[in-house]
Amino acid sequence: MAERLALNKSTLGRKRAELRLLRRVLPSLDLKRRQLMGECARARAALAEQEAALDALAARAGAELPMLAVPEVDVSGLVAVRAVVVAEDNVVGVRVPRLERVEVEEAERALLTLPAWVDVLVVLLRQAVEARAALEVTRERLRRLERAQRRITQRVNLFEKVLVPGAQESVRRIGIFLADAERSLVVRSKIAKARHAVDRGRAP
Repeated sequence: MAERLALNKSTLGRKRAELRLLRRVLPSLDLKRRQLMGECARARAALAEQEAALDALAARAGAELPMLAVPEVDVSGLVAVRAVVVAEDNVVGVRVPRLERVEVEEAERALLTLPAWVDVLVVLLRQAVEARAALEVTRERLRRLERAQRRITQRVNLFEKVLVPGAQESVRRIGIFLADAERSLVVRSKIAKARHAVDRGRAP
């Protein structure tokens, strides 16, 4: 239910103060929105770069190690992730993850029983594991930034399209009402003076 607006000087002063506050806060909200847009763009670019790097690793493995198709050599379990260490950054007031390091563990292997190309495979697998971890962290970083951007955009829209215009309209309505009331009071006062003068003129 809409607030009933009291058309008086007290409400006018309150609404003018409210309008000044809204106009003071809006630019900082809009600045934060634009900063978050920039951070989202950077995170999307990083994500695209990491996806391309992961695709390049897969292509390199296919090109350099065609022997992976040989079923006689068991290459499963050569590399395992021991830990993914993630820190947090504060970016424009949003807590987002940042990959610090990936701890990878190589399986013990008998050097004499495996072909030499397995060493190259292990290097590629380590790189792939690290690249996937970085990709997941960047995806989460982007998700949080986009959510924060949506929220701040909603707030900016609320200020621009609802709160500021509403306060302006209230100030306008009260101003018109008080101006009309003041004019009416002046007219009534003049009429009263004129009548008083006429009454005095008629007095014996």
